[in-house]
Amino acid sequence: MAIAYFYFHAELNHFLPRHHKQVRISHVFEEKASIKDMIESLGVPHPEVDSINVNGEYVNFSYIVSDDDTINIYPISARSLIIPSISVLPKPLSIIRFVLDIHLGKLAKSLRLLGFDTLYRNDYEDEELAQISYTQARILLTRDKGLLMRSLVTHGYYVRNTNPQQQILEVLQRFDLFELISPFKRCLRCNGLLEPVDKQSIIEQVPEKVRCLRRQATQIDEFQRCQDCDRIYWKGSHYERLQQFIDGVINSQRNE
Repeated sequence: MAIAYFYFHAELNHFLPRHHKQVRISHVFEEKASIKDMIESLGVPHPEVDSINVNGEYVNFSYIVSDDDTINIYPISARSLIIPSISVLPKPLSIIRFVLDIHLGKLAKSLRLLGFDTLYRNDYEDEELAQISYTQARILLTRDKGLLMRSLVTHGYYVRNTNPQQQILEVLQRFDLFELISPFKRCLRCNGLLEPVDKQSIIEQVPEKVRCLRRQATQIDEFQRCQDCDRIYWKGSHYERLQQFIDGVINSQRNE
């Protein structure tokens, strides 16, 4: 019988039972195991961990836990306080792309609106989500911590907020994406890229009221078409509402 002492820092406490938060966890074990397996057995998904310090030394996920080890586990937010010699997080992706689970449909739409390549379907199985994340080098966003514990998942994040408007701000802040916002370039329905299209070539695909509508004495002549599903977009009554949402997101970062 052996025992190791775990301290989880900052937002990693989110994953622990209430009675374990901000306190030392005495973990009793019989068989030796990797520190990655032990951390996840206590409820913390490995993609949420940035660095691990054992008895004063930083280690990687392959470290085998020994009797009487004192273990401190840090999230990436702790970088403002410590500079670890070893980080267990993988290298950042060169291209930011996402895949989202069934719980995050509204977040998927918001990410697409802001121009981010975002895969979402309400019928993805967990195994499929993990496979897509791995093979396509996409960040997996989820509300299911068990999904993040799958070994295939290297780049992932558990979305804490349940409010969709707070979720988009949380993700933008976590991955420092405010400077990459490029709205109205992706289809909100299928994620395809939009391209300008001549009004006359799609005139039969838009409602009659849009064909004749005049806004401030100017007829609507600018249209975009999704390259994948052929959906048509124009600056209708919905446009101002979407623009207000985008402005709110951008201004939230400026006001911090």
